[in-house]
Amino acid sequence: MTRADLLAAWHAHLSHGRRRSDHTVRAYGTTAARLLDAVAVDDWGALARLDAAALRQQLARRRAEGLGNASAARELSALKAFIRFAREQAGMPDPAPPRMRGPRVKKGIPRPVTPDDAVNLAALVADEAAEEWIGARDRAVLLLLYGAGLRIAEALALTGGALPLGEVLVVTGKGGKQRAVPILPLVRAAVEAYAAQCPWPLTREAALFRGAKGGALSQGMVQKAVARARAVLGLPPTATPHALRHSFATHLLGAGADLRSLQELLGHASLGSTQIYTRVDAATLLDVYRSAHPREQD
Repeated sequence: MTRADLLAAWHAHLSHGRRRSDHTVRAYGTTAARLLDAVAVDDWGALARLDAAALRQQLARRRAEGLGNASAARELSALKAFIRFAREQAGMPDPAPPRMRGPRVKKGIPRPVTPDDAVNLAALVADEAAEEWIGARDRAVLLLLYGAGLRIAEALALTGGALPLGEVLVVTGKGGKQRAVPILPLVRAAVEAYAAQCPWPLTREAALFRGAKGGALSQGMVQKAVARARAVLGLPPTATPHALRHSFATHLLGAGADLRSLQELLGHASLGSTQIYTRVDAATLLDVYRSAHPREQD
């Protein structure tokens, strides 16, 4: 087996097995390639035997190249995901990667969740999940918040009857008011990936998003997963699941959406609730939206 074979299998796993975005596949693929160059192994068994010391050495090399704490934390997550995959391929009974702490990330000035932050947050929550189907579930929920502007309660209230998702999803919001929300291809693919892996039957009446024991997923579980991921990425405490909905709104407004359309998408009863988003610098948001919003990455 060659280095190219290992990387091809890793790329296929990320793209097709876990339906990661092109951005994540490129970033995780590059991280894996750097590790293979550094340790000079060419089979799954040798790669699977790498321990925490080997990963620390790789991170030290990257830090010497000027990698910051937040980027190093994300790189460690990618390395651990690659080692887990290698151990699965090598047939190890316990594929869990070496346990090690990531670099400390100093708390900075609070900032909004940028498109890149939102995508990285969803990807890292999925990567850090205890089981692959749980990771797919959490990623799908977060992309519904960020890619479709749903409230977390609205996403968790969906039932199996919402499947298969089309281009538009009818959501029941506050006060029982219904609205039609466009569903981006990336969001639809994430929900489909979760549904395909979910070990529980997704009947029309039952909750779409399930907890580990089969019951309806709670908001608290999603919030805890996001809290762990934002600590790794060095995001502020304001980077909550609900903040992803706010980011959806501000990024769309910056990209040229009018307030009335945004009001409908968010399900606000009054235009006044929507006008808060006009405080955002539209020109800056337009740039980041075009470069990093999931809609540009499907």
